[in-house]
Amino acid sequence: MTVNVYWVLSSVYFFYFAVLGATNPYWGLYLQSLGFDAKQIGSLMAIFIATKLIAPNLWSYWADQKRAHVSVMRLGAVLTPLCFLTVYLQQGFWSMAVAMVLYSFFWNAILPQYEVITLNAIKGREERYGQIRLWGSVGFIAAVASLGWLLDLVAVTWLPISILSVMAFMALSTLMIPARKVWPGVEEKIAAPEPDDPSVSRRDSCQEGGFWLRLKHPPVFVFLLSVILMQVSHGPYYTFFSIYMEGVGYSRSLIGLLWSLGVMAEVVLFAIMHLLLTRFKPEVLLLLSLVLAALRWLMVALFADELMLLLASQLLHAATFGSFHAASIALVQRFFTGQTAGQGQALYSSLGYGVGGALGAWGSGLLWVSIGAQGSYLLACAAAGFGAALVLWSLWRHRSYWTEEKQ
Repeated sequence: MTVNVYWVLSSVYFFYFAVLGATNPYWGLYLQSLGFDAKQIGSLMAIFIATKLIAPNLWSYWADQKRAHVSVMRLGAVLTPLCFLTVYLQQGFWSMAVAMVLYSFFWNAILPQYEVITLNAIKGREERYGQIRLWGSVGFIAAVASLGWLLDLVAVTWLPISILSVMAFMALSTLMIPARKVWPGVEEKIAAPEPDDPSVSRRDSCQEGGFWLRLKHPPVFVFLLSVILMQVSHGPYYTFFSIYMEGVGYSRSLIGLLWSLGVMAEVVLFAIMHLLLTRFKPEVLLLLSLVLAALRWLMVALFADELMLLLASQLLHAATFGSFHAASIALVQRFFTGQTAGQGQALYSSLGYGVGGALGAWGSGLLWVSIGAQGSYLLACAAAGFGAALVLWSLWRHRSYWTEEKQ
C-alpha cells in the first residue's frame, strides 16, 4: 500500500469522525439550550440513533447488489449536509426529530461502505486497518477539542454551523476515493461480476442464504448481543456526559479535553492494534474490552468529582471503543465473507450502534430523571458486565465455533 493510498483512505475517516466529534459531546448541550428536558434529549438521541437500524442495511444491500460502494458512500456524504440544514427549520420536539432522522439516514450510508472499501484496499494486509482507522480518532479529537474551546467563548447556538462546515469537508473528501481502478486490487474486488454467468448467480444465492444461516451460530448471536450491550452501556456517556460534567462544575473547554483524552487513548490503541491482533485472538480482546467497560462506568459513577480518577476512566476509552471496535471488525470479517461482507458490516453497525445506541440513549434519558447520574452509570456498568459474562460463557461452551477461521 503506497503512501498516497494511505492518506486517501485515511481522509474520509478523519472528516467522518470529526462530524461525530462535533455532535456527540455537544449536541445534548445544544438541545438543552433550546429548552428540551432530559427525557426529550434522550428520546431525540434515541430516534436519531435508531436510523442505524434501517439505513445501513438498506444502503449496504443496494451497494452489495450493485457493487456500488463508492457511489453509495458519496451519495450519503453529499446529502448529509444538505439534510442537516433542516435543523434550522425545527420548531419543536417532532420537527427536530424529523431533521435529525433526515440527515442521519444519509450519514449512516457512509461508514459501512467505507469499511468494505478500506478492507478491500488493504486485502492481505489487514493489520494496517488500525493505522488507517486511527485518523478517524484524530478527526474526532480535532473537532471536540476545538469546539470545546470555541463554546467557552461563544454561545452553544453556534454549534450547528460548525457541524455543517465539517460535513462539507467530509463530502469533499469522498471525492478523492476513485470510482475506477487507481490502486492495485481495489476495483477488481469491488467490481460487479458478469450478470450472465450462472455460476456467479448460484454462488451469490448460496452466500445470501449463508448470511442468514450464520446468524444461527451461537458465537455469532453472542457476539452481536455483546455489541448491543456495549453500546447500551455507552448510553449515559454519549447522551449526558457533557451535561453531567458541567453539572459537576467542569468548564466546557475541560469537558472537551476529557473527550479528547479518551479518543487520544483510542488513537494509541489503533496504532498498536495490529500488534495486539497478532498476539491475541479478537474474541479475547472483545472479552477484555467488556470487562474494562464495566470498570470504566463504575469509576464515572463513583468518582466523577475526582479529576485524576475521571482522567483514568477516560483512558479506558481505548478499550471500550478502540479495541472493542477493532476486535469486532475482525470478527465480522471472520463471520461474514464474500458477497455478505457489506451486509455483515451493516448488521454490526445497525445492531450495535442502532439498537444498542438507541436503547442506551432512550433508557439513559428516562433513568437520568428517575435515578440520577450515578444510578445511570451503575446500570451501564451492569450492562457491560453482563456482556462480558455472556462472551466468557460462550467461549467456554462453544469454543470450537469461535476458533474456526472460516465458518
